[in-house]
Parts: sequence; structure tokens; C-alpha cells
Amino acid sequence: MTEQATTESLPERSRIVQEHVRAAGLASQVRELPDSARTAAQAAAALDCEVGAIGSSLLFLADGEPLLVMTSGRHRVDVDVLAAAVGAESVAMAPAATVREVTGQAIGGVAPVGHPAPVRTVVDAALRDYDVVWTAGGTPHTVMPMTFDELVALTGGEVVEVAAS
Repeated sequence: MTEQATTESLPERSRIVQEHVRAAGLASQVRELPDSARTAAQAAAALDCEVGAIGSSLLFLADGEPLLVMTSGRHRVDVDVLAAAVGAESVAMAPAATVREVTGQAIGGVAPVGHPAPVRTVVDAALRDYDVVWTAGGTPHTVMPMTFDELVALTGGEVVEVAAS
């Protein structure tokens, strides 16, 4: 399982995420994992939970504008379904350099918050199926638990379907 870290012992990016979580009035604590949890499968194995309970943070460009998608690890985002849900003509994965520039975090560790500037966010309705949703905590070695409702409140995200049922 995970070790709960003190805020001071967390990596800088995770401390920033933790500050955003606290400022939102949530009790969720960023935790460090002994190994990387860069993928939903790695995170689920480390946390001994269903892969669907992993809230993967994926950055897309919707009509050229950044769009953070908090998706369930149980399926892939269907860009056509996502485009329709957000009213975009085109949706594509953002390149790694854009992910770093927009979020300040590396792929595999992008948290739902803690970015240099707010990012439009959508939350996969499939995450509603889990009592606890685990998201990255700002690095590939950090995670944090929260409820679906806390994730939506924290991100100000719009709840949408991101894959065909």
C-alpha cells in the first residue's frame, strides 16, 4: 500500500498540488508510492484497487485549446465522443512538451490541480462508479484519494461521457 508523507517531505510539485487541495477545503493527502505509477495499471497494482478507480489526467487540445480530461483507467478516451461532449470540432492528444508547459507536470504524474494557470477540465462520468478515485499527485510517484464529488468540486470540471458505453 502507500505511505502517507508529510507535506514537507513531498516533491515540490506535489506540495503545490497539496496546497491546492487544502485551499479547496478537502482532506485528501498526497501520498508517495515506492515505485512509479505512470500508468493506470501500475497505479492500480500499487494501490490494490480496480484500474477503473484510477482517475488518469490526460491533456488534449480541443480546437487548439488545452482540455484536461480526468478519465477512468478502465477505458480509453474516444476523441469523437469527447469532441461531441465538449462542443469541439477537433480533439487530439497534446504533445508531451505542451503537457509540461500547460500543467507544469510530467506525463504520468499530472494532477487534477496545481497547474501554473487554470485548465478547462472535464471529469469522466464513469469515475462516479467508484467510492474512492485515485489521481496523480503531481509526479509519477505520487497519488491522492478522493471521492468523485470531491474531484468534480476540486477541478470545477464538467462531468461528461468520454467513451462509448
